[in-house]
Amino acid sequence: GRIVIAAAKKYKANAIGVELDDALVVKSKAKIYALGLDKTARIIRGDLMEQDYSSADLVTVYLWPEANEKVARLLEQQLKKGARVVAHDFPMDDWTPSATITIPDDGTGRSHTLYVYIR
Repeated sequence: GRIVIAAAKKYKANAIGVELDDALVVKSKAKIYALGLDKTARIIRGDLMEQDYSSADLVTVYLWPEANEKVARLLEQQLKKGARVVAHDFPMDDWTPSATITIPDDGTGRSHTLYVYIR
């Protein structure tokens, strides 16, 4: 729920996260409620491959390359023109990013790469 929470908190976004793990759903919902973000942030328990992304303006993914390949096919079918996709650390299959952002240190000594796509 960290990305959902950050989007709702920092950008006032209507943010929805999809999580398969029950314990993480409970933990994320509790954090959202504790922060008073329950009007703009929510976590749904479900399979990310069974969701409807057709109304999304922005989709963020932090998945292994094999999962990115699968979700890329789904997003190609569902996303509206101009929707953005941000992939964390692993690119989206054969898509060409419109921007690549390198974060040299996330505060814990780890570096990250963000791949930004516009459909």
